[in-house]
Amino acid sequence: MSNTNESLAANIPNWGVKAAYGETQTIDGVEIQPVAAVGFGFGEGGDENGTGSGGGGWAVPLGAYVGGQDGLKFRPNLIALLAVSIPVLYVGGHALAKVIKALKR
Repeated sequence: MSNTNESLAANIPNWGVKAAYGETQTIDGVEIQPVAAVGFGFGEGGDENGTGSGGGGWAVPLGAYVGGQDGLKFRPNLIALLAVSIPVLYVGGHALAKVIKALKR
């Protein structure tokens, strides 16, 4: 394994919570802590003709924890929720259509 991948692999346990929960910020006297779903992966391979490595990741902003008079509350990011639900609804709709078609037979 190359030095870069070894160094990345050694630090992965430290990335989880720090990547999912952003730094707390104060805006107009209100504390806000952003929350995201985060995933990443790395790979490496090679043979006698050469070697290669790569990696990638993704993050979806889920919302934020917002402090207030009522205490700490989670405020979802509705745009991200809608964007994530579109493929789920699409697949669910097609599955439901196939079930109804099979039941009609």
